[in-house]
Amino acid sequence: MNVFLWVIVPYLCLAVFVVGHAWRYRYDKFGWTTRSSQLYEDRLLRLGSPLFHFGMLGVVGGHVIGLLVPRSWTAAVGIDDHLYHYAAVGGGLVAGVMALVGMCILIYRRRTVGPVFSATTVMDKVMYAFLAAAIVLGMWNTIAGSIFSLGGEYNYREGVSVWYRSFLAFQPDAELMAQAPIGFKLHALVAFALFALWPFTRLVHVFSAPLGYLTRPYIVYRSRDSRPGQPGSTPSRRGWDRVG
Repeated sequence: MNVFLWVIVPYLCLAVFVVGHAWRYRYDKFGWTTRSSQLYEDRLLRLGSPLFHFGMLGVVGGHVIGLLVPRSWTAAVGIDDHLYHYAAVGGGLVAGVMALVGMCILIYRRRTVGPVFSATTVMDKVMYAFLAAAIVLGMWNTIAGSIFSLGGEYNYREGVSVWYRSFLAFQPDAELMAQAPIGFKLHALVAFALFALWPFTRLVHVFSAPLGYLTRPYIVYRSRDSRPGQPGSTPSRRGWDRVG
């Protein structure tokens, strides 16, 4: 069961993530979009969207540092365990609260604004459910494990992080995750399920950037040809045209 949960399932989800994005880009380029609903309502969107997106940037940044940077590296630059712990917990809670509050606002907007709710697909609802579960479980692990030490002391940098790096190196050690608390296990499974769903939701817009704007030529505007005899043209004159 440990091999199935922490070796087979993660690699299956990773394969769906990669192949699904390639398929989506090849056969559904017109659907590769956020499906913006700003025209329907923008008051709640202006509040919830920045909170959610900036919060998620902090959450992703924290996971990159926590999972990919070994404990020995931070110790080598003078960051001891206590300093790392306080920075990780403080920054993680702030980013997590921002993302969670922003998501709640966006979900409330999507549920209460008629046109936005009508434009909501089944995959949107599934995506919100898994994303919310991943955020809540991550915050629970931070609060329960790092602040109140519920379930005993556990250093994820010596367990989950090492497993994740071994997973990326295609040499996964399933026993490392088997020894992790249940909260970390659920968080990891929900996260991998979200990665498998990713290519089939609006989350694909994460991998899009308007880089073409940097090299796109200027748009040249020309006035209407005012030469006499041209269809739809009017002779130019100084001052105001008479009305009526």
